[in-house]
Amino acid sequence: MGLTEEDSYKVNLAISVPNIIEKFNIILHAAGKAHSIPKTESEKKVFFDVNFQGTVNLCTALEKSSIPKAFIFISTVAVYGLEAGENITEEYPLNGDTPYALSKIKAEQFLTQWCRKNNVVLSIIRPSLIAGPNPPGNLGAMIKGIKIGKYLSIAGGKARKSVLMVHDIARLLPALIEKGGVYNVCDDSQPTFRELEILIAQQSRKNPPQSIPYWLAKSMALTGDLLGKKAPINSLKLSKITESLTFSNEKAKRELNWQPLNVLNNFKIE
Repeated sequence: MGLTEEDSYKVNLAISVPNIIEKFNIILHAAGKAHSIPKTESEKKVFFDVNFQGTVNLCTALEKSSIPKAFIFISTVAVYGLEAGENITEEYPLNGDTPYALSKIKAEQFLTQWCRKNNVVLSIIRPSLIAGPNPPGNLGAMIKGIKIGKYLSIAGGKARKSVLMVHDIARLLPALIEKGGVYNVCDDSQPTFRELEILIAQQSRKNPPQSIPYWLAKSMALTGDLLGKKAPINSLKLSKITESLTFSNEKAKRELNWQPLNVLNNFKIE
C-alpha cells in the first residue's frame, strides 16, 4: 500500500520531533542541508540543526513509535575533507572541517551508536557528485553556464571527478536493507571535466566551451577572491575544477553485488 497525501508528514526536523503514528520497517533519511557556504555563525549553525539535530529528532520520534528494521542514511564524500586525491576508500579518516562535513560526521556517529543500541541494520552511503535531472551544486552551475554561453573550460578540463547517477541510490536499496555498512557510491568511469562539458554541450546543442590556460584562470580566481560571491570563479572553485578527486566504489560493488550506471551513457539534462 502506497502513502497517500494524508499519510505524509510535514515537519521541520531541525526544530521538531514528529509524531509518527505508523510503523515503518525501513527508513531512508535523505533530508539535509548542502550546496551553500555559510558566512556567519548563525548560517553555520543551520547545518548542524538540519543535518545532525534533525537526525537525532527523527530517531527520537522512531523511539516513540516503533524501531525500524533498517535505517539508510545519505551522507557525503565531503566527510573526508579532501579537495584532491584518487580512489579514496572508506578507510580514509573523516577529516572534513566545514559545517556541512562536520554535521554529517556527527550524524553518522550518532546513527552508528543509535542503531547498534536498537539492533537496527544501518547503511551509510557517501555519494560523490550526483547527476540527474536538474542537479544542484557545481554540476548544475556547469549546465547553466554552458547553456547561456558563460562557461569557460580551464586547462583542457583534464581533472577527473567521481559522479553518481541519482537512479543508483534506488538500485542500491534492496541490498543495503539486508546487509548494512558504510559505502562510497559513484560510477566507474570517473569522467573528466572535458567529457562532462562535451556531453552537456551536445545535449544543449551548443558548441563545446572554449578552454583557457591555467595562468589566466588563476588571475581571474585571485580577482574573484577579492570580489566575493558575485565573482564567477575564485581560488576554491579553481582548485575543484583543476584537481582530480575520485573515490573507490569497490567495496559497494563487491559486498552489495552492485554495478553502477555509467554517467556518460546515462546522464540526460533537462
